Amino acid sequence: MDIPSFTFDIGAMKRSARKPEEGFLYDLLILGGGPAAMSATIYAARKMMKIAVLTKDFGGQMGYTSEIENYMGFQSISGRELTARFRDHIMQFDVPVHEGEKVIRLAADGEVYRVVMEYGSEYRGKAVIIATGKRDRHLNVPGEAELTGRGVAYCATCDAPFFRDKKVVVVGGGNSALTAAIDLLKVNASVVLLNFAEGWQADEIMLNNARQYGDKLSLLDMHQVLEIRGDRKVEAVRLLDRRSNGEKEIAVDGVFVEIGLLPNSDIIDEGLVRLSPLKEVVIDCGARTSREFIYGAGDVTTVPYKQIIISAGEGAKAALSAYEDLTKKGLI
Repeated sequence: MDIPSFTFDIGAMKRSARKPEEGFLYDLLILGGGPAAMSATIYAARKMMKIAVLTKDFGGQMGYTSEIENYMGFQSISGRELTARFRDHIMQFDVPVHEGEKVIRLAADGEVYRVVMEYGSEYRGKAVIIATGKRDRHLNVPGEAELTGRGVAYCATCDAPFFRDKKVVVVGGGNSALTAAIDLLKVNASVVLLNFAEGWQADEIMLNNARQYGDKLSLLDMHQVLEIRGDRKVEAVRLLDRRSNGEKEIAVDGVFVEIGLLPNSDIIDEGLVRLSPLKEVVIDCGARTSREFIYGAGDVTTVPYKQIIISAGEGAKAALSAYEDLTKKGLI
């Protein structure tokens, strides 16, 4: 059977990836396209397993990071460049990839597992690695949904250049919020960094880097966004001062929401694997879940410290555990 292919760019290079074959029983289906999924792909491919990668896109949260300074071998590299390098690596193995559609369901189908894609394609595997990562957490306040894409944003790497010389609120107090603030300060935006909690959870080095921009940066902790206002675009935010209980409104051109992430575990049939109270996939030290031949890797799991290097390591463990377990049962 001829399997169709499609072409994509990696820097100046072009590579062709086979699409997976519906109806074929794969040894392993890898769900996701972030560092955990890509690392799992490399390790599984090196074991000569019959695998397929199913993902909306490659990179995950890593792809939206403007500058990475804590990945071994690179003093500094952009998230997009590191994604391209990872992707180039997995394409060396001629792995079948279904890219461009979301995975919407993972279910048990007798002795195998079935994965359903956004537009109806279905794939079957003896084992599955869930490496679907996390997605942006929203404020869920009036005006947010209506003004998303019209001043409300979730990716400073993508959208900071549109706010050159503008006034912007960045909501959050961790490293992702500080990274967004610095991206905006670099394009000469005036930034109000707003945190619900007292103080700041970001690394001190990040705070020091941001403070170098002087009066272009304002820090407001113990403040809550009550509403984002605007007609056709963001014009203001209404805030609650949690110390005084007083409300105020400030005029701004944009709002960047950086308040954390939610695990993409809602694709999993209820009861299929154990989830934590935060809906993360519970795994052991070998990346095994509560269900035989289902594994978890990366930010979607209960592994602490959501870092690129940790996700990559967890993806490798998941692939090796899958290979070991399938081999012991004589399934490959």
